[in-house]
Amino acid sequence: MSLLVVGLSHRSAPVSVLERASLAAETQAKLLQDTLAAEPATEAAVLATCNRIELYADVDKFHAGVAELSTLLAQHSGVGLEELTPYLYVHYEDRAVHHLFSVACGLDSMVVGEGQILGQIKDALARGQELHTAGRLLNDLFQQALRVGKRAHSETGIDRAGQSLVTFGLQQLAAGADPERWAAGKRALVIGAGSMSSLAAATLARTGVAEIVVANRTRSRADRLVEILQQGDDTPVRAHAVEMSAVGDELTRADIVVSCTGSTGLVLTADALADALGVTLDAAPERPAVSVTTAPADVDQHAAWVENGSATSAAQAGPATAPRRVTVPAQSTGPARLALLDLAMPRDIDGAAHRIDGVRLVDIESLAEASADAPMAADVDRVRTIVSDEVAAFGAAQRAAHVAPTVVALRTMAADVVAGEIARLDGRLPDLDEKQRAEITQTVRRVVDKLLHAPTVRVKQLASEPGGAGYADALRELFDLDPQTVAAVSRADLNDPNRGRS
Repeated sequence: MSLLVVGLSHRSAPVSVLERASLAAETQAKLLQDTLAAEPATEAAVLATCNRIELYADVDKFHAGVAELSTLLAQHSGVGLEELTPYLYVHYEDRAVHHLFSVACGLDSMVVGEGQILGQIKDALARGQELHTAGRLLNDLFQQALRVGKRAHSETGIDRAGQSLVTFGLQQLAAGADPERWAAGKRALVIGAGSMSSLAAATLARTGVAEIVVANRTRSRADRLVEILQQGDDTPVRAHAVEMSAVGDELTRADIVVSCTGSTGLVLTADALADALGVTLDAAPERPAVSVTTAPADVDQHAAWVENGSATSAAQAGPATAPRRVTVPAQSTGPARLALLDLAMPRDIDGAAHRIDGVRLVDIESLAEASADAPMAADVDRVRTIVSDEVAAFGAAQRAAHVAPTVVALRTMAADVVAGEIARLDGRLPDLDEKQRAEITQTVRRVVDKLLHAPTVRVKQLASEPGGAGYADALRELFDLDPQTVAAVSRADLNDPNRGRS
């Protein structure tokens, strides 16, 4: 069996496609169950964040696996396969491990070094465990990814290589000004009370806003977030919660709005924002658009991956078609009466808000463009080294684990042979006393252990090296081990309740 990941992210797909392909929690559960029901996969996990959707699976056939996982992603996302295919990337075996470890370290994030992805990986693992779709391979993989991510943050300055998405977003809203001076004394409205909204509220408090209003569909969660904000001794800030129905009124008093909810539709429409500012949307001036160059992967290119088994990505393969121009609305260059930060996927705030004079909107798409040219720190190279080392270690451990059931089955067979011969000896020499019988038994066991020691230790070493998977098969053939016995050992190890706990 081999690890395969098929997905799309902010690096491979435009935000408009990511928005449409976003998966609700119940859809993710159905996707996992359907993936396991598909023939090529025996394990599955979904990593779904605001800027990536990835399906991991343990498959026995690469080509069939790519085709099946791509089809399942299209079916459950609601985006047609033909439309989705150009934006998909495929990673296989060690490249798939390298990809997840890089994601865990924040190397593949929109803002390099952000740590929130670790919580999202943890959630993906918990979901797979709860639904029993994550088996030995994916449990080991995601547990190790969490450890690698924590190691990267503790041993390097990757956190300094890029700021959190919230901090970076506030910098974009400040439009070149010092964020703390820009935010000082302002009134902020935070819509949502989840992890990202909580991070936004805490960041705003540290930045120096005068007041924070939290609105959430579940009032108790908004109240809890306000309570946490007011407990911060180092960031005293006035804070209170309101019902979602009060958002319209709060908009008329807010200077900054940060929204990140799980809504599938718009939370703030352009009309509502225009009403809050006392302007007419239809009369709002149009601003000249700017063009950016993009280079999408070709549909045929992805088809070639399926046919040829290439574990590469669109970014690695390069564009297969000529670059095209995409029109992006320009933002107002004047002072903003209302600064909007939309961290949701799908988006919470109507993109037409850019047409309202006095409004500055920063969303996931504009953050992606702004962070593309962010400077890379030297610590990023150190993290890449950590990732490479950990990928090699993980691969060696998995290959060694593959041969372990065979070694256990061999030693079990040897123990059975010893027991059988001692039983025969008892029949032939019934007058042996207990001390003599014990000494003979121990001697025979030592002989067997010494004969098996070198080959079993060596086969583990050889199996941990690249291309070493065949040594387990050779050991089974040489000692005529029953495949069912080896499989039984594997199942017993997999069902160990203490296995994989950290």
